Amino acid sequence: MLVDSFGRVATDLRVSLTDRCNLRCSYCMPPEGLSWLPKPELLTAEEIIRLVRIGVERLGVREVRYTGGEPLLRRELVEIVAATAALRPRPQVQLTTNGIGLARLAAPLAAAGLDRVNVSLDTLDPEVFVRLARRDRLNDVLDGMAAAAAAGLTPVKVNAVLMRGVNEREAVPLLRYCLDKGYELRFIEQMPLDAQHGWRREEMVTADEILGLLKDAFDLVEDDPGDRGSAPAELFLVEGGPRRVGVIGSVTRPFCGSCDRVRLTADGQVRNCLFAREESDLRAALRSGATDDELAARWVAAVAGKRAGHGIDDPSFLQPARPMSAIGG
Repeated sequence: MLVDSFGRVATDLRVSLTDRCNLRCSYCMPPEGLSWLPKPELLTAEEIIRLVRIGVERLGVREVRYTGGEPLLRRELVEIVAATAALRPRPQVQLTTNGIGLARLAAPLAAAGLDRVNVSLDTLDPEVFVRLARRDRLNDVLDGMAAAAAAGLTPVKVNAVLMRGVNEREAVPLLRYCLDKGYELRFIEQMPLDAQHGWRREEMVTADEILGLLKDAFDLVEDDPGDRGSAPAELFLVEGGPRRVGVIGSVTRPFCGSCDRVRLTADGQVRNCLFAREESDLRAALRSGATDDELAARWVAAVAGKRAGHGIDDPSFLQPARPMSAIGG
């Protein structure tokens, strides 16, 4: 099992398939983009599948979520999903995406065994979308969400980040839209994971503020907190339920004490925390002929050193060198 020194057990594996992305969201990367990882440094599809198999068969991983960058840009994505769904015991197989290309791939991914998708959507206003993402692709995202629902990848979950002076007024319209479409919306506090290291706490719309905006328009009642477990979102019933909305207060309401996640980057590094500044290299060991047992042992050691929390409020906190696009969500 992947157990740290505080007794937390990692069963949720986040795997970045690429650091590349077809958007340039302002809270993630600069307009010109980033220097992408050279292809030889990326794990091959076979290497990804092998490491995921070790995680599932030997280390107790029960959920596998593929992320990026933008995972839909990975050509072997359908094959990787199919191989993951074929593992025993079968893990939950999920995908976090910006939705561009999902209209074409939703059905093949569902047929391959994908269980569910999370789609990032921060605005319904085309002009604000271009301002945020620096690309005119809102309709592609909306079409992708609709295709995911039609393919049975339900409930389609929607991730939204609100930024002060940019899109915080869209909290209510976003929730109305998701309720109308049958999607489950999650608002996420903006985190210090941008490539520019320009995050400022005062520019972040907090969980309390988000709830205040929503409660001005909806009757919200906290869902049973005993059912939350290690889930990052606090859930609220909308107008008595059963429809729900979630708020992920990663900064102001951290849930580190119940965290069950571990991350594998596109170049084969284990990260035991989203905000970790250290990584453990599995790629070099894998390519030098390490056995499954040896790789599993390295993975166990990497998770054992996980810190108690992300430490954002600590005066000594330093933002990770890698941005979110290179870490994976």
